[in-house]
Amino acid sequence: MEQTGKANLTAPLLQPNGSVAVDFPHESSKSDKKTRKVVLRIREIQCASCAASIESVVGDMKGVESISVSPLHGQAIIKYNPEFINAKRIKDAIEDLNFEVDEFPDQEIAVCRLRIKGMACTSCSESVERALLMVDGVKRAIVGLALEEAKIHFDPNVTDSVHLIEAIEDAGFGADLISSGDDFNKVHLKVEGLNSSEDATIIKSYLEAVEGVNHIEIDEVSHKVIVAYDPHLTGPRSLIECIQEAGHGPNIYHASLYTTTRVRETEQHHEITAYRNQFLWSCLFSVPVFMFSMVLPMFSPVGDWLSYKLYNNLTVGMLLRWVFCTPVQFIIGWRFYVGSYHALRRGSANMDVLVALGTNAAYFYSIYIVIKALTSESFEGQDFFETSSMLISFILLGKYLEVVAKGKTSDALAKLTELAPDTATVLSLDVDGNVISETELSTQLLQRNDVIKIVPGSKVPVDGVVIRGQSHVNESMITGEAKAVAKRPGDKVIGGTVNENGCILIKATHVGSETALSQIVQLVEAAQLARAPVQKLADKISRFFVPMVVVAAFITWLGWFIPGETHLYPRSWIPKAMDGFELALQFGISVLVVACPCALGLATPTAVMVATGKGASQGVLIKGGNALEKAHKVKAVVFDKTGTLTIGRPAVVQIKNFSKISLQELCKLAAAAEVNSEHPLAKAVIEHSKKLHQQYGFSDDHLLEAKDFEVHPGAGVGASIGGKRVLVGNKRLMLAFQVSVSPEIQDYVSDMEHLARTCILVAVDGVICGAFAVSDPLKPEAGRVVSFLNSMSISSIMVTGDNWATATAIAREVGIEKVFAETDPVGKAERIKDLQMEGLTVAMVGDGINDSPALVAADVGMAIGAGTDIAIEAADVVLIKSNLEDVITAIDLSRKTLARIRLNYVWALGYNVLGMPIAAGILYPFTGIRLPPWLAGACMAASSLSVVCSSLLLQSYKKPLQVQDAQGRGDYLNYV
Repeated sequence: MEQTGKANLTAPLLQPNGSVAVDFPHESSKSDKKTRKVVLRIREIQCASCAASIESVVGDMKGVESISVSPLHGQAIIKYNPEFINAKRIKDAIEDLNFEVDEFPDQEIAVCRLRIKGMACTSCSESVERALLMVDGVKRAIVGLALEEAKIHFDPNVTDSVHLIEAIEDAGFGADLISSGDDFNKVHLKVEGLNSSEDATIIKSYLEAVEGVNHIEIDEVSHKVIVAYDPHLTGPRSLIECIQEAGHGPNIYHASLYTTTRVRETEQHHEITAYRNQFLWSCLFSVPVFMFSMVLPMFSPVGDWLSYKLYNNLTVGMLLRWVFCTPVQFIIGWRFYVGSYHALRRGSANMDVLVALGTNAAYFYSIYIVIKALTSESFEGQDFFETSSMLISFILLGKYLEVVAKGKTSDALAKLTELAPDTATVLSLDVDGNVISETELSTQLLQRNDVIKIVPGSKVPVDGVVIRGQSHVNESMITGEAKAVAKRPGDKVIGGTVNENGCILIKATHVGSETALSQIVQLVEAAQLARAPVQKLADKISRFFVPMVVVAAFITWLGWFIPGETHLYPRSWIPKAMDGFELALQFGISVLVVACPCALGLATPTAVMVATGKGASQGVLIKGGNALEKAHKVKAVVFDKTGTLTIGRPAVVQIKNFSKISLQELCKLAAAAEVNSEHPLAKAVIEHSKKLHQQYGFSDDHLLEAKDFEVHPGAGVGASIGGKRVLVGNKRLMLAFQVSVSPEIQDYVSDMEHLARTCILVAVDGVICGAFAVSDPLKPEAGRVVSFLNSMSISSIMVTGDNWATATAIAREVGIEKVFAETDPVGKAERIKDLQMEGLTVAMVGDGINDSPALVAADVGMAIGAGTDIAIEAADVVLIKSNLEDVITAIDLSRKTLARIRLNYVWALGYNVLGMPIAAGILYPFTGIRLPPWLAGACMAASSLSVVCSSLLLQSYKKPLQVQDAQGRGDYLNYV
């Protein structure tokens, strides 16, 4: 991560991307939490009397605080308390007065995340999505199968998270609330002494008096207080102190953090344990059935007792198989009945339907055999109890192994969340900066502006800035950069990184959900939830897959039963102790249970989960499956120059004076004009001016005031300083303002540009007085990256606002052949579109505000992590450690992931295409090979497991071009 100064300490290191819909907390006041406003469009308001009648009726409703109806605009503005009334009731009341009220405009959108239980395939996730979208007020719903989560955008005036959970449960799935939109800055406190409603009232009144407290929830039964707060104004320690100050006399309150276990890990553990236990219980009953059916009868003396007839043709073996199979079918296998019921009720079909159909066919046909044997002295038949019990056992084994493997797909994300330490040492300082006391606190209790002591070997708890001491910090866990980064006073540090060899004091600048680590986790979670376009194939197939399998199974049964009854195939094909109906039934059941829709549904999301998590651990944040998929098609990479190909810290290497004006005056005028500019070249001029003042001890070292400041994108700036009109910029700016450029100046500019230096001209009142020659050194890896991209058959292009000569010199040095120079921000976006018109998939790599239009226009926008927040927000991929080698990592990881997804689809589709015909008996007439139903069920379970394990292989991904790589040129073909 690049070292930076104290500037922009209040800005988060990473900003959310709207396309991925990552939601960060917004500031809100207490009144906003207690009162909501809704604007309704009302038709047929003809006069003030109509408005008065609406105001009278609605104003008298409990919870309505104010209403204003405008006949002119045909709208009503109502403020109300959501604890007593909602917008729908207000709308209904107005409609009861015979006025037509339009649908609510999207004035307020809330977001919540829910954990979904019971999803097995794409059909399940689509059913949950449909159920959510049918709820009034839901604007958008995204359901992630592999992540087992849903993210819902809804109108809080119409619905809430409780109704959303009910809708999911009505669809046959479980749901728990993970977070709501305002959960990011909430603290959960356990309060000893909170025993009555009087205590709750006292505590609430004290907390409401604290500035920055937005919302308070008090649970007297569990002695729990939840406070939503603004971290800019208060923090958890202040809230704890406030609660304890509320205690007087006999009412003493002691508040502490309410620690909860990690929900996701706990639920994963419970799910794994549940499947394991179900499998073991099923084995307890299925193994005896298998032994009685398949093993013991093969050993004549040992298994003869199983053939002993109890009544008519009912044998001991048949009765025992029935007794042991029934608990497996109806108790252990009950989950398949429940899943089938809910799937069929919502008009869809999933794996549970196939399993239930197959096992029921085997079980109830076996019951028929038992009844016939019990009632007939001559009837002989073969029961399939082992088919039913073994099938359920193998499917449960497969699900157990699958959930274990799926848990590993989020390992990288789990490791990120565990980076922050549990405790931190907070210092109290006096006015002179001397340490008064040290206190060890939970990281969750840290607040902004806390001074924290970081000793060698310990982790940095939150984002902050070094205020004292020097050290080297290992940031590899966040950025992937193996080399430790030197930290001095004024440098930023990131929470979760490790201090190596010096003791430093830092001031906390971002805590809780605002830290870079928290935002990285949220970005990765959002990316894993976003659906990749390649997944559409699985979605389309899942809609008709199960009905098609049921039809295929029925056709298989008919295809074997009818020829058998009409003797169209030899009687020798039918195994001993079977008849034609039983053989046909076994083939039909095998087709039902061998088909696996789950493998198709897991092919894409599991690979995306592993890839985005692995990318984050390598310092590459990929914002969603869409960006991941597009990146693998990239054929051209467009680089910005300043801060992207170059280090981004340009320095003035020479000053040339073309007039009688003093060097001091020239520097002061140029620095005053550039002080309001964010451009790196402007900062170089200002820094150089300051150094000259310090070096020569100028007495008057304050900056002059600049008025009428103007920015001319891609050219420079202008301002009025001390009554003089000053222009600072390139030759294009001078020509635009009719400033004469003499041959001497042109020769100097040309000489500097051929040395890859940028010339900044300074004109005062229409006359060029001097020039600053600025050099920005190239990043050491730039040449290697361009060379490696060429070996990947990807062309490199440079686009910059700098002059042609400098741009060409830089491009020649790194090996870029195509250059667009003297291009403004809009022009950069147009160059991108021109390349796209040529049929190229274009990636744009940039770092500044002026790169944002191009980042958005490109198929894949890649932002340098040390760049501006706007650039990071506009990008699809964020390179956290600002290293160009990660451009290759992002593209290569995308290629590897898409190749893995295709392999998953080939396996999942190929398995079904090959498995179903074999299960249907296509090989049986020629080879005598058939797939018994229990073995078909084992194959079905193995297919899902194989797809998840295939995706897990992405965890072994290694960068194609390492930072320590000493080679000048990478050979991508050899790497592949």
